Amino acid sequence: MANSVNSIADFAATINAQGKTSATKSSNDINKDQFLTMLTAQLQNQDPTNPIQNAELTSQLAQLNMVDGINQLNVSLSSINTMFAQNQALQAATLVGRTVLAPGDVMALNNGVGLAGVDLPQSVDSLQISVKDAAGNVLQTMDLGPQKSGTLTFSWDGKDASGNSLPNGDYTFSIKASAAGKAVDATALGFAAVGSVSLANQQLSLNTSTLGTVSLSQVKQIY
Repeated sequence: MANSVNSIADFAATINAQGKTSATKSSNDINKDQFLTMLTAQLQNQDPTNPIQNAELTSQLAQLNMVDGINQLNVSLSSINTMFAQNQALQAATLVGRTVLAPGDVMALNNGVGLAGVDLPQSVDSLQISVKDAAGNVLQTMDLGPQKSGTLTFSWDGKDASGNSLPNGDYTFSIKASAAGKAVDATALGFAAVGSVSLANQQLSLNTSTLGTVSLSQVKQIY
């Protein structure tokens, strides 16, 4: 969804980086007026013994049509871009109140259950999760063993290494993954409730309960 909007905006920018729709004249309109003025002056002041050739005049008129056509295309693309952004915002608004899985190292513990996830760029031989308190102290380490590449979720029973049940609240976790003895850079994923949606510069962001602001394109799963 987001990719579609970005590609249209990039295409429009490539055609005319300065093109903007407004009630006043755009930069393309001014260029077109200047072009017509120059062409008219050229025709009025041409040398009667050496008039402008048809091929040259046709070429200049073609340039005028191209400038005007690009301007109209830019206006159309801007309108389409706005429509896509509005439609995307409406769709994203339906996520309010839902839970998403997105990049973040926060894991909420509720009634003895903590849920989080990991995004692995490749299969690993070993995957360990270390749960930490607010001060960064390791409370529990979980060995998840070999795992395939992709997004996976895991749970924590809310107990520390001594088997003591911990209170509800937000904890953090770190990941240690390796394959063939080499460390693998894995991405921590957290669950969070979506409270609201923000739209700025044609980019949609979700404002979540524990992960802060998350780009819509970063969301791995929706619940």
